[in-house]
Amino acid sequence: MEKKTKNKFGSAFGKFLDDPDFKKDYDKEFKEFALSELLMTLMDNEKQSVRKLAELAGISPTTIQNIKSGKNSDVKLSNFLNIIEACGYRLELVKGEKSLSLSA
Repeated sequence: MEKKTKNKFGSAFGKFLDDPDFKKDYDKEFKEFALSELLMTLMDNEKQSVRKLAELAGISPTTIQNIKSGKNSDVKLSNFLNIIEACGYRLELVKGEKSLSLSA
């Protein structure tokens, strides 16, 4: 007998997530939202404007603005690393006791 897992969003929303087309769109839009929110949080924490962050990261202000507004969620890893490093952060991957730091 197949065990049904409970959806943390409730049964009404869960029915939407069962629809593959809806789930695909939802996942894409959530990733855009999450990346946009991360960028805005980094900028707020470091009190960086779009122009200043673009200058420090070595990428165009348009690229920063498109990520911030959610228009661009397909960001090159090198651009992402440049942005977080310009804000004073680094990307670290952790698996168990092992860690790997990435930089641009």
